[in-house]
Amino acid sequence: MPRLKTHVSELPLDYDGAQLAPHFLYKQFDILGDAVVAFVGAADVRLDHMVDLTDVKKQAPIYSPKMVHFLGEFFIDSFQEGIWLQHLFVCNVYEWLWENGVKGLRRRGNDIYVGEKKFSVSIATKSPVSVLIHFAANVETEGTPVPTVGLRELDIAPLTFAKAILAKFDFEMETGLKARVKATPRT
Repeated sequence: MPRLKTHVSELPLDYDGAQLAPHFLYKQFDILGDAVVAFVGAADVRLDHMVDLTDVKKQAPIYSPKMVHFLGEFFIDSFQEGIWLQHLFVCNVYEWLWENGVKGLRRRGNDIYVGEKKFSVSIATKSPVSVLIHFAANVETEGTPVPTVGLRELDIAPLTFAKAILAKFDFEMETGLKARVKATPRT
């Protein structure tokens, strides 16, 4: 299995859900293979680009004026394995926030809260060739449809956060690969 590719884009890019598509990372960033890319931009996901059917049924579009987005594509066949990668990513973010002194953290599934305010959104979906993951953390929160908290309120720089999270996730993936090859199987 090839090593995960990661990249932090310093160019702003808004997210509307259409980016959660196979080969977007290759088309936009020239990154081919399993990868996670971080970028900063607004989020405005209307119901026609929504893949979370619960949010569609609730008529609950996603909006934030500025978020750090993490978009991952994994060329695996198992959607369940992709969901576990999503959970691992969210747990890595939660752990990094905790290690960096953020108080009142809670995780509900793939959502992270600080107190009662929502910090992040996340979804995984399957394409014909890959599993796609989107995770985004609020930076600014003005006009969000639910009570939210952002990196600005937590005094965390968005690009510093993005680089740290990608390094942490890359380490987890590399550690997992090493664990797979270092063990002697029982016959």
